[in-house]
Amino acid sequence: MSTIVQEINEFHWMMDLLQTIDVGLVVVDRNYKIQSWNSFMENHSGLAPGEVRNKNIFTLFPEIPKDWLTHKINSVFLLKNRAFSNWELRPYLFRFKNYRPITGTAEYMFQDITINPLISTTGAIEQVSIVVYDVTDVAVKKSELNKANKSLEKLSRTDRLTQLNNRGYWEEQLAKAFDLHKRYFAPVSVVMFDIDHFKAVNDTYGHGAGDEIIRMVSRILRETERTTDISGRYGGEEFAVILPNADSQAAKRFCERIRIAIEHTITTCDGIDIKITISLGISPLTDECESYQRWLQQADEALYVSKENGRNQTTIYEGN
Repeated sequence: MSTIVQEINEFHWMMDLLQTIDVGLVVVDRNYKIQSWNSFMENHSGLAPGEVRNKNIFTLFPEIPKDWLTHKINSVFLLKNRAFSNWELRPYLFRFKNYRPITGTAEYMFQDITINPLISTTGAIEQVSIVVYDVTDVAVKKSELNKANKSLEKLSRTDRLTQLNNRGYWEEQLAKAFDLHKRYFAPVSVVMFDIDHFKAVNDTYGHGAGDEIIRMVSRILRETERTTDISGRYGGEEFAVILPNADSQAAKRFCERIRIAIEHTITTCDGIDIKITISLGISPLTDECESYQRWLQQADEALYVSKENGRNQTTIYEGN
C-alpha cells in the first residue's frame, strides 16, 4: 500500500512540476490533437487546458507552418529521436505576444523548441511532447549585437565628411569588380573626378567652405548614382565611382549628369555664393587591362587630360 501511495505522490509531484516550470509543454497524438497543455501555454495563449484538449493544433493555431511541423513530428514518430528548432531558423512556433519589459522592442516571443518521443511501457510511441522555451532575451540581445556590429562595420568603411565609402573599402570593391569582369565579361567602367581649383576655394573662403563644397559634391553624386554603383571619396577633393554594366558611353552620360548638376549648383557659405566645376576621367575595363591598379590609373590619366584641356569636362581613356 505504501508503494502505491508513494507512486501517487511522485505522479502528483511530476504533474505539479510540469505545470509550474517556466517552459511550454504540449503533448500531441498522431492526429496532432492536443492531449496536454501546461500553465505556461495557458498563460501565453489565453486558452485553458479544457479548451484545447483533443483539438487539432493546426486548427487552434493556424499561424503554425503545418508542413514544417508535421514533417518534424513524423520524423520523431518514425525515428524515435528528438527534433529541434531554434529562433534563428524560425523565430517562433506559437505566435505569443512578448510582454517582457526589458526586451519590449520584440513584438512576439522568440522560441526554441524540442520535440520528444513519448514511449509507452510497451515501447510504442503514440504521442510526442513539444517543449517551448522563451528565448526572447537572448534573441533580442544577439539581434542588437548584430546591429551594433553592422553599424561599426559601416562606420569603419565610411568617410565621415561625405558619408561615401572611404578609400580603403572602395578599392576593395574595385578589385572585386575587376575579378568579376574577368570571370563574366560584363561591361564595367570606373570614373575618377575632382573639384577644379579646390585649393583656391580653401585659400579664398576657408576650409569650412571647402568642406561644404565637398559635401555638396557628395550629395549630388549620391543622388545621381544607381543602387548598383559604388562611389567613394578617394582623396581630399577626389572622388571615384565603379559603374557596373556600363560601357564608356553609359559612363559618359552618368558623368555629364553630375558635371552639369554641380556646375549649376550654388553653395552659400557665410553669405557668400560659391560656384565650382569638376573634371572627370572614365576608364571602361578591357581585356587588355592587366590589373585593377592599372584600370584605376587609366581613369586618372583620362582625368588629367580633362584638366589639361581646360577642366569642367569628361574624357574617356582611349589608350596610348
